[in-house]
Amino acid sequence: MIKPLSARLRCEFLTRATHINVRGFLLCSALAVSSMFASSVWAQQTQPLDRIAAIVDEDVVLQSELDRAVHNIKAQYAGHSDQLPPDDVLRRQVLERLILVKLQVARAESSGIRVGDDELNHAIASIAQQNGTDANGLRQKLAADGMSYADFRNSVRDEISVQRLRQSFAQTRISVSEGEVDAALAQQANSGTQYHLAHILIALPDGATADQIATGQKKVDGVKNLIDKGELDFSAAAVRYSDSPNALEGGDLGWRSMDEIPNAFAQLIHNMKPGEVVGPLRGPSGFQLLKLVEERDASAPEQKQLVTEYHARHILIRINENQNEAAAKAKIDTLRARIEGGADFQTVARESSEDANSRGQGGDLGWFPVDAFGPAFGQQVASIADGQVSQPFRTDAGWHIVQRVGTRQTDVSTQNQRAQVRETIGRRKLEEEYNRFLQEMRDEAYVNLHPGQGDTTTTTTPPPAGAHPAGAAPAGTPPAQPQPTQN
Repeated sequence: MIKPLSARLRCEFLTRATHINVRGFLLCSALAVSSMFASSVWAQQTQPLDRIAAIVDEDVVLQSELDRAVHNIKAQYAGHSDQLPPDDVLRRQVLERLILVKLQVARAESSGIRVGDDELNHAIASIAQQNGTDANGLRQKLAADGMSYADFRNSVRDEISVQRLRQSFAQTRISVSEGEVDAALAQQANSGTQYHLAHILIALPDGATADQIATGQKKVDGVKNLIDKGELDFSAAAVRYSDSPNALEGGDLGWRSMDEIPNAFAQLIHNMKPGEVVGPLRGPSGFQLLKLVEERDASAPEQKQLVTEYHARHILIRINENQNEAAAKAKIDTLRARIEGGADFQTVARESSEDANSRGQGGDLGWFPVDAFGPAFGQQVASIADGQVSQPFRTDAGWHIVQRVGTRQTDVSTQNQRAQVRETIGRRKLEEEYNRFLQEMRDEAYVNLHPGQGDTTTTTTPPPAGAHPAGAAPAGTPPAQPQPTQN
């Protein structure tokens, strides 16, 4: 959450549903789901060996975990295996993802983050639904693909922990000011054009030797030649050859306004046509190829977006250790009977409501869209007329009655535009800061790679900066959005 919620949206009486990015579960240690319908041949022919692939502080990555993750990456690229890097590089980058998941899960646990069984079951039910089955069907599919249900639950639990660690990181370290939003909107209005970019990075280590530079130059020239001849499209070449963390996403850099592009590239991009590829360009991280995917006019006026807003008051009676379900229901029924008998709703709310945030205002919630306080509450507000009081209804917070005061149509186009810009700025900040946080964790960790994992010797240090294997983005996190580096 980038910007703190308003007092109204922080009302204690109701919490919004938490939406888990279930697709994120499929990224690394839970990769089995994304391709579990592809084939069970691997499961039938291969018995995972529980040897240790890497020691990560007090945890381990098992060989069976690594083999399963590599298998499922390959299944995702079935029919397009030429887009993947060589097996030894792929195994190294997948192992690096698994290592980062282990480190993030350990940090989440040490930070007090716990994933309860109810939350886990809900997430697994969502995954099953996305794959067109139910919990029992999911068990059968997992068994056919050689993964135990217990291992799968642990994988999903880890991915939820990683997501909640990111959320906690964002809440405590990332903020976006109104001034930043104003500046970004002004820039959009002045520049007009935004650019969708992608890049390929052929990394060079710090203090690269002449031979290393020559090798990098030869490699990037070869990649550019493949693209120019049409033997590989840009995104496929990025997946196969790029050393950037976003390689497996085709090198996508997303949309950038001109002020977000380094000065050394600004004029170059301004003169490019959509689909054009330029480079190689030499920067401090290595050699780059840059593609302008498309462009758009960001200064075009927003169309009106009208939504219905409601003004309402409510009374909440909570269910807790001191007040069970029956007692709470009896109390809310009594309060509604008093109001039906002529008592003033606001007076009753001030006297009896157990929502501390709205009680002092006579239960007044101000103006809000229908889904602001969850579907059950919104359905009740929408189903009654202005001035009418609802029947008692139940939510996770307890028993409510609501009185609708009024309705109105509101243009939220400006509000939505500001929210979108705020989210974009916040997401970019989070990517930069969280990737730095991950690198710090990796640098501080004891990591011992066992022979046969792409290295001939064990190591207790991470790869040098700027020399990551292709696509080695951290698992459990969205792909990084690196800036093109300038000379």
